[in-house]
Amino acid sequence: MAVLAWIFCGSLSLGAAEAKHILFFTKSSGFEHSAIKRTNGELSHAEKVLTELGKKHSFEVTCTKDGGVFTPENIAKYDAFFFYTTGDLTKPGTDKQPPMTAAGKAAFLQAIKNGKGFIGTHSASDTFHTEPDSKEAGTRYQNYGDKSDPYVLMLGGEFIKHGPQQKAKMIVVDPKFPGCEELGSDFELMEEWYSLKEFASNLHVILVQDTAGMKGAEYKRGPYPATWARTYGKGRVFFTSMGHREDVWTNPKFQSLLLGGIDWALGNIKADVTPNLEQAAPKHGDFPPKPDENKPEKAKTKRKT
Repeated sequence: MAVLAWIFCGSLSLGAAEAKHILFFTKSSGFEHSAIKRTNGELSHAEKVLTELGKKHSFEVTCTKDGGVFTPENIAKYDAFFFYTTGDLTKPGTDKQPPMTAAGKAAFLQAIKNGKGFIGTHSASDTFHTEPDSKEAGTRYQNYGDKSDPYVLMLGGEFIKHGPQQKAKMIVVDPKFPGCEELGSDFELMEEWYSLKEFASNLHVILVQDTAGMKGAEYKRGPYPATWARTYGKGRVFFTSMGHREDVWTNPKFQSLLLGGIDWALGNIKADVTPNLEQAAPKHGDFPPKPDENKPEKAKTKRKT
């Protein structure tokens, strides 16, 4: 039986009437990450961390795994939506929690386009893959451009596959983006790193994955965007590929970056998000080799904004 899916996580006690409200959605229709897995009805690790950050930084958080909350009436209550999800969220899937309806998905995406904020961590990019989807058969090793799933078109990128957890380097492209002030020119972190594709042409790249020396065929490619901000219609979209490991969620660098992204997505702070994809990651269109190949492929379809 599914655990209770809807929990009001908390908010800052002072000035709560002015605090903006985030819906933290952690349904797992695909793989369920340990960082968002609830035990005995208690909040998951990531939910607890985000709740505490909200209390300290003046935003409210409501945590849910229930896709049924995505109705026009409920969507209107929130200023931004935070996804740490997997799979086709219109299906019960792994965690058996109630799925989104097709109408709910469409209403959610329209709300972002109309001006709501979106924050995604890690497997938010492993959500609503363009069909047919199979990382083993190789269908993920290509771009679908404007034929991509509408969710992917909103997010601005999509997960292909990951290799073994390892320490790797993030190159800071925009040290002026909120939360990046203390990151330096680069930093290393032990993490599960996603190899990504389908980069929207209007990405403002914040961090680039330095693939030099990384273990695994998934990283046999040039450096590519790993954290970005972009506009989607009137909405503000922030994504970082980090967030798999529990210790990443308590890492000061990750928290600083995440809080900056949240602040920007909520519209609390302005930032220069001029598109810089080609300058920041000129080899972003390279694909890692398919499971049965050794040579990287070049993306054939260039995505429009």
